[in-house]
Amino acid sequence: QVQLVESGGGLVQAGGSLRLSCAASGRTFWSSAMAWFRQAPGKEREFVAAISRFGSTTVYSVSVKGRFTISSDNAKNTVWLQMDSLKPEDTAVYHCAAGRPYRGIFRTSAEYDNWGQGTQVTVSS
Repeated sequence: QVQLVESGGGLVQAGGSLRLSCAASGRTFWSSAMAWFRQAPGKEREFVAAISRFGSTTVYSVSVKGRFTISSDNAKNTVWLQMDSLKPEDTAVYHCAAGRPYRGIFRTSAEYDNWGQGTQVTVSS
């Protein structure tokens, strides 16, 4: 099991930036790919970005590519999501997720077996 705690959400104007953090504890951090998903009211959970076990590979959804950056530090057991050029449609609860141990990097939520409670991001127009 991995315990995940997100922080860094808040209210920001369109065009602004936020940096989300996800602190992990429990299972060895580097054994899992990590990802960020988001869920807006009335919508299904949506993949945002993922990073491989040792940080060598990253993938992004089309909607955030070029604006968001995912990174991690195994020594700090932390993964970050730097969000720039935010848009109102980025408003959602953002969840950090840990993948099943020693698996690859995926865009589907079913491949992640531990989830944080989420942090609210609100972008005003």
